[in-house]
Amino acid sequence: MELKDFYKGKKVLVTGHTGFKGSWLCEILLYMGADVVGCALEPSTKPALFDMLNLSKKITSYIGDIRDLDFFQEVFKKEKPEIIFHLAAQPIVLESYKNPVYTYETNVMGTVNLLECVRLSDTVKSVVNVTTDKVYQNNEWCYGYRENDRLNGFDPYSNSKSCSELVTSSYIKSFLADAKIPVSTCRAGNVIGGGDFSPNRIVPDCVRAMEDGKEIVLRNPNSTRPYQHVLEPLFAYMTVAYKQYENYNFASEYNIGPDEKDCITTGTLATLFCNIWGNNAKWISTENNGPHEANFLKLDCSKIKSTFNWKPRTSVKNAIEMTIEWEKERIATQSVEEITQKQIKKFIEMGS
Repeated sequence: MELKDFYKGKKVLVTGHTGFKGSWLCEILLYMGADVVGCALEPSTKPALFDMLNLSKKITSYIGDIRDLDFFQEVFKKEKPEIIFHLAAQPIVLESYKNPVYTYETNVMGTVNLLECVRLSDTVKSVVNVTTDKVYQNNEWCYGYRENDRLNGFDPYSNSKSCSELVTSSYIKSFLADAKIPVSTCRAGNVIGGGDFSPNRIVPDCVRAMEDGKEIVLRNPNSTRPYQHVLEPLFAYMTVAYKQYENYNFASEYNIGPDEKDCITTGTLATLFCNIWGNNAKWISTENNGPHEANFLKLDCSKIKSTFNWKPRTSVKNAIEMTIEWEKERIATQSVEEITQKQIKKFIEMGS
């Protein structure tokens, strides 16, 4: 496999490695034979996928705050990474309303600190900054946003990620282009997968309701989102990092999302979850008195499809099936390394 050949033996730094997506990415990179280094805060949830996968014993893990430039510089000095995936962030919209200053400090200055270390590095050869589909000014359009649409997220989380994009663009133009260090930003849709224990996310909320024997409660059943399995964007990030490592001209901005048929409402997603989970699972809606969240959001992924011949391997139904398979295995056995590796292998086979 092309990716496996490329990543074998490469020194790869993952920021945010203790989070949901970061933990899955570390496990994939280990499967590919990479030398993985992570830096992040302690896991923000209990339980945490990072702990369940025993990643602290499998990779070189640095626990620290990305707002601390000295911390970052020490990691770079010791580890001398070649490839970087920047996932560390405060990722929850509702949390950003509660703690906007922390959200901006983490998502904006964290990016500044990372790119400053990249600027001063003599080993980095490829960087992917992971932002979000919410970076765009949301006009509730019926068509998907393209990479050249205006960046201006509404809420503090989305806006801080828009700022992260602008910081990245400035560092590229001011410093990194001259050094020929390729940097891309990747804007992915809503991810689904086993091991996400975050609050205020639809599928984790569904799983918690099932474990507690309760009905699923939806805040916003009519909101439309580009749902996809977590492995979809992670393999796309890895493809972008690989391709731009080989050819600087591939460095750019890329949307990563599902096919249009899989951009569905939260209510449709919850119904799909209930049907697959079984046991008379059902959901109800509650009056949404929370802060503003976008009602309609889709991505146009034509660019990454045409550039790399990329396409989603799973449907939203597949994503829910894989998530439920993973979560039921966790509940039954309290062991998840085998099911995680099985799903990674199966996903790779889908693309062969």
